[in-house]
Amino acid sequence: MRITRRNFLQTALAMPMGASFARYRALAAPAQGLSKITKIQALQLKQGQTLIRVDTDAGLSGYGECNTAGVVARSVIAAYNGAGRLPNLALIGKDPLAIQVHFHNMFYAYPQRRRQMQVLSGIDMALWDLAGKILHQPVSKLLGGNFRDEILLYSHATGGDYLSKEEWRDRAQRLKSDPHGFKAFKVDIHHALGINMQEYTPSIGPEEARRIHQAYTLAREAFGDEIGIDVHCHCELDVPSAIKVAQAVESINPLFFEDPLAPEWSESWMALRRATRIPIMTGENMELAEWAIPFLHNQAVDIFQPDIINSGGITGVKMIADLAARYRIPIALHNVSGLMLNVASQQLAAAVFNCPRIECAVGADRFQWATKNPIVIKNGYMKVSTDPGLGVELNQEYLKANKVESEPWWG
Repeated sequence: MRITRRNFLQTALAMPMGASFARYRALAAPAQGLSKITKIQALQLKQGQTLIRVDTDAGLSGYGECNTAGVVARSVIAAYNGAGRLPNLALIGKDPLAIQVHFHNMFYAYPQRRRQMQVLSGIDMALWDLAGKILHQPVSKLLGGNFRDEILLYSHATGGDYLSKEEWRDRAQRLKSDPHGFKAFKVDIHHALGINMQEYTPSIGPEEARRIHQAYTLAREAFGDEIGIDVHCHCELDVPSAIKVAQAVESINPLFFEDPLAPEWSESWMALRRATRIPIMTGENMELAEWAIPFLHNQAVDIFQPDIINSGGITGVKMIADLAARYRIPIALHNVSGLMLNVASQQLAAAVFNCPRIECAVGADRFQWATKNPIVIKNGYMKVSTDPGLGVELNQEYLKANKVESEPWWG
């Protein structure tokens, strides 16, 4: 058979779906058809996160999370509560264990992108939580079993003057003495450039390149060689500027050069790839597995960092991970949101061979949403929960007291 772009994409997308969820289908088979989805709801908290809840007639609920306002989430959910123009796509009355069917109907039956993507990813997350509760298994076991029982983490450096040796000495000492024991940190480029985060930077000249070199050299001196440094961008650079940054930081041997270019595939990624030897990472804005294919086919990056909320939920990111594994490309989950994203990232990373580490905020183990703390971080690792689903029992009283005032309560 002659390999064309079309049959390459079809084959690449078909293989992971069949293999990725074989264990889940076997575990779910005895319980399929025994319960039905009755309602999907959203609740925005004052902290900013919006939770998704999927209820069933069995009295069990699954929870997910998205990064959209509650009113926006409910407008997207309406189509899957039976109020949309295609009522056959509604989840109400359907078997909650038919996750692959629901994934297809949400993400592929007709185009769903951008703000819809995050809400639907939250629903997918909630369906996996629900499946684990129904089947009395942690999600990692439903996904095939654990490659690891604790997950290596990397966190974030704080802001301030990145050209001050004294500030770097104090910053590094504070981060290295943090009781969580993180051994790698994102160091944001915008602090070195003196611009706002995610502010588009059309060109970097010699002076800006010197500032970047100085900032990251000071960071390496302060951290020492034992701490990993991620040169953290937010897709703000053009190709010549990204190459200058890569040259400016090469001497510190960075862990990653993260998201220097606009996130969609273009030949710009190959121009950068040819110009530097440092590891390039991208993917927090990735949408579904087909987004990853040209990066993999062209060997343009060294590592992906999909986000469960941005990239199709647990189902979508598992497909991305399995597709990347065929190219021997690792993933490192992007994770800077609330409790549900943390535990979902933990469960998925445990079950994915090519996920050596995930991102984690310093305060990840201080969320008050749960009746007991489901996140344990020690020596730079997060312990993988063995409780059913995503391992979280939400504190409904806390949620009610901390919801945005205009939000309808889902009790």
